[in-house]
Amino acid sequence: MRLTVNTFVSLDGVMQGPGGAQEDTSGGFGRGGWLTPFADTDMGRIVDGWFARTGEVLLGRTTFEMMRPYWSSVTEPDNRVATVLNTYPKHVVSTTLTEEEADWGDTSVIADRVEDRVRELKERPGDELQVHGSWRLAQTLHGAGLVDLFRLLVFPVVVGQGKRLFDEGSVPTGFRVESAETTANGLVSLDLVPDPDIDLASGREFAVVDGRETIV
Repeated sequence: MRLTVNTFVSLDGVMQGPGGAQEDTSGGFGRGGWLTPFADTDMGRIVDGWFARTGEVLLGRTTFEMMRPYWSSVTEPDNRVATVLNTYPKHVVSTTLTEEEADWGDTSVIADRVEDRVRELKERPGDELQVHGSWRLAQTLHGAGLVDLFRLLVFPVVVGQGKRLFDEGSVPTGFRVESAETTANGLVSLDLVPDPDIDLASGREFAVVDGRETIV
């Protein structure tokens, strides 16, 4: 399976608490719900498209515990997101949750050897192994080079604080844009593939040669 990280981010890279004030207040975060002024029908269409590609779901503990009470109560049969989260195989990375406590449909707990276990999941046949939210897990998988695609929905807002998808400790990476779309409300949907052929330390720079601006 292809491992994809699917998440909402602000212009300054924040992914914490996008959908509500109480969604994730860890670290004293008080700016939750920052995406709601910009949500539109295109957003729903794009997210449904993400979940249409799902084979299995991989979540961090905080995101799992945030999603479970909300989505388990959605019984609308045509809701694609609820159908996937309530019925598809899920894996939650946690050293504190037991299998009994992670009771949400077909859910298993990954308590150790996270990178090895994820590699094993990727070897399974099927569509995408999708990570949604899950800040710390997304950073771990990026650092291990396990992410095949970042699927981001970027909102035109600066949050100013909070958990960022890529912080100062992130592995420097260039990306190839696989697809891009802008919605009527200014949301930017990006599919980004890590590209090791992009040399960020090439030493090349802009210069003027024979009166022309060029890269040398």
